[in-house]
Amino acid sequence: MKVLFAAAEVDPFAKVGGLADVAAALPQRLLEIGHDVRVVTPSHRSSSAAFSAATRRRILPVPLPEGARNVEIATAEGTGGVPVDLVHDPHYFDRASVYGEPDDLMRYQFFCRVVVEMLKADGWTPDILHLNDWHTAPLAFALRNLAWGNPVLRGVASVFTIHNLRYRGPDEYNDFLGQAIYYSDMVTTVSPSYAREILTPAYGEGFEPLLGLRGESLRGILNGVNYDVFNPRTDTHLHTTYDLSFLSDRQANKPALRAEFGLPVTDGPLAGMVTRLAEQKGVDIVLQALPDIVAADAQLVVLGDGDEWLKRELTLLQDQHPHHVRLAPRFDEGLARRIYAASDVFLMPSRYEPCGLGQIIAMRYGSVPIGRRTGGLSDTIFDLEEHPESATGFLFDEFSSFAFAGAFERAVLAFRDPTLWRRLQANGMSRDFSWRASATHYVETYNAALRARGIVPLE
Repeated sequence: MKVLFAAAEVDPFAKVGGLADVAAALPQRLLEIGHDVRVVTPSHRSSSAAFSAATRRRILPVPLPEGARNVEIATAEGTGGVPVDLVHDPHYFDRASVYGEPDDLMRYQFFCRVVVEMLKADGWTPDILHLNDWHTAPLAFALRNLAWGNPVLRGVASVFTIHNLRYRGPDEYNDFLGQAIYYSDMVTTVSPSYAREILTPAYGEGFEPLLGLRGESLRGILNGVNYDVFNPRTDTHLHTTYDLSFLSDRQANKPALRAEFGLPVTDGPLAGMVTRLAEQKGVDIVLQALPDIVAADAQLVVLGDGDEWLKRELTLLQDQHPHHVRLAPRFDEGLARRIYAASDVFLMPSRYEPCGLGQIIAMRYGSVPIGRRTGGLSDTIFDLEEHPESATGFLFDEFSSFAFAGAFERAVLAFRDPTLWRRLQANGMSRDFSWRASATHYVETYNAALRARGIVPLE
């Protein structure tokens, strides 16, 4: 099967969040299991070196209402050897930011126009056009609207993945997300629980009636992580590498991280957060529960950037509790890995969480997650009370500092039992959240999309 994966960010060319990881890892796995996969993404400023180094280039004229505009497309090698087409246009994409520009709407509409022209002009025609979030959502309607007059486009089916329903673009009068939900042949989101949640008013962001019309053509497929990249045995960012067979070696990472942050040794657990400082992520209820964290002689290390008021509050708490709180207000991949490897518990107290990769990576590195029972957190964390033998962490239901503090207290009690704690770590490290199973579910979804278009898939 031929699959063209369109995304606004793709690791390692540009990365803001989890979409970049998915756009690199899922195509890699599809390629490994025998599919012909390519990725197309804007050539942002962060990918300029890769664009310049690429030897395969072509010029593509793109019709616009004001006249044709030429773009240069360079094919680079992505993760695992996946071909990645970098769309270069200095006016639209030579920016320091992937998102957040005043003309984002025009930038990504233009990118969608480029993809359509690629489909019409290139000799390679995909069976599936896999779209991701609002930046590529206009392609779902374009594919349907233009297919009647173009035999090439008539043979392409679309799959649209919602990574976060709340992010629907910068213009409330131009909501492309609804178009893609309606016109795509199949719609997916990034965990089974989130697929159910978005059918309710609490999580549907006003789209729940439209999503409800999709019926069986709306599916939740859990995101995975690239276990070659996130591997504590080979991770060069760590002070000391380890794996499940040599779990005791992990202990050396904890004093190393404390030294990096200037924290003293305590008897309580070291809690880590690697997150956007945003309302969604529940940082506020962690701050409200800080007295409980301090009372347990625990420490909190937070890595992330975002809302200024959260940064101010965390900085204030760091000043008030210098032995217990540290904030690194930035994005730092190496430090994130060291937090995963050194922390005893990893906090994911989200208001909502479509999938979440932090808890999955934390378990891979032997950090025990505490999460709210929502979205992908529900699907990936097995609570100790509910699964005494196979537990991997702790869940709480109500979004409140009180409920979070209760889950944290249960974690502290378990932490003081070394045998139980090692079982929690081992269970988490043994779970398989690689892309193997999820990629198979995507292939099934691709075949369903082709059948929805009246095309018989070659299964």
